[in-house]
Amino acid sequence: MTTADVAEVAEVFEELYGSAPEGVWAAPGRVNLIGEHTDYNDGFVMPFALPHTAVAAVSRRTDGVVRLHSSDIEGGVTELRVAELAPESDKNWTAYPAGVIWALLDAGHESVATGADIHLTSTVPTGAGLSSSAALEVVIALALNDLHELGLERWQLARLCQRAENVYVGAPTGIMDQTASACCTGGHALFLDTRDLSQDQIPFDLAAEGMTLLVVDTQVKHSHSEGEYGKRRAGCEQGAELLDVNALRDVPYEDLDAALTRLADAGADEEVRRLVRHVVTEDHRVERVVELLKSGGDTRAIGPILTEGHASLRDDFQVSCPELDLVVESAVEAGALGARMTGGGFGGSAIVLVEAEDADRIGKAVEQSFGAAGYTAPRVFAAVPSAGARRVR
Repeated sequence: MTTADVAEVAEVFEELYGSAPEGVWAAPGRVNLIGEHTDYNDGFVMPFALPHTAVAAVSRRTDGVVRLHSSDIEGGVTELRVAELAPESDKNWTAYPAGVIWALLDAGHESVATGADIHLTSTVPTGAGLSSSAALEVVIALALNDLHELGLERWQLARLCQRAENVYVGAPTGIMDQTASACCTGGHALFLDTRDLSQDQIPFDLAAEGMTLLVVDTQVKHSHSEGEYGKRRAGCEQGAELLDVNALRDVPYEDLDAALTRLADAGADEEVRRLVRHVVTEDHRVERVVELLKSGGDTRAIGPILTEGHASLRDDFQVSCPELDLVVESAVEAGALGARMTGGGFGGSAIVLVEAEDADRIGKAVEQSFGAAGYTAPRVFAAVPSAGARRVR
């Protein structure tokens, strides 16, 4: 984000509301390197922030009114009354910033009841599994935390944003996306234990090792709120209950076969057993990647772990789609070190680990495979581990 970009956001705010904003903030989208559908099972994840950000210019009000505008959505300014904010009352994009205000109020931070003027814009692709909604939530939370001097830590802001999405928006997401947006640092991947939110910033500089991580946005849109995500979360919770553990994170990898036998004996259907197998093996994959990066081993060895994770998401968790599968198959066939879908699934994006010198060729091979299949051309770009949420003016 350039100084000119920030200035433009502030200028639009002033045109809309008649005065300069009190500040401008940015919060990034994220790519999850490994650890998919583990966050709501108290498991491990390893995201990093993208350079793509949601940007908000914000000022406080004194009359309990929230005025919202986005450069990315057709339409004018939306006006809401703080006193009337209620869970699942808003089915528009405004639910994300309004939900954060509601969550802060619900947590006892009464100063935000005075209202706000907000102008938003975002370069995070929507519906691509890159956490565009979390970026919107986190940028508003950080702005209000600063303006009202609430003194909340980054992890606390992430929790409040998750509550906004779960309760106010009605999407049963885990904690990873908001924590990644709030807490990631440039040049690192974030090893996050979603049970206690303990974090370890792991150096992750692929360029220095002659590699690139491509993001392939399939342009197939997904929505977490449409039931499939919730169904799988419920199945995971059922598996944990039958195994008498707090969460699937508590099933040791070495005990997986015995756990699956116990589930079958308890009458769990094949779907629940598949879900359990994915979560337990995926947590183990995260641990393998962390160990590899921390030990200074060859980062190229991550590649097969990514591809293995995709097979689990496709076959056991069943959240892939033909377009995501084609990215992985065509990239690996063209010589990629590894590839997998990233994000919630049912569309969205895949990541592809490649030698830097092969990035253009493999990206084109994926694009050609989409053309041959009659699919909409994907959007391909390099992912660079970037800074988390911050004040930019």
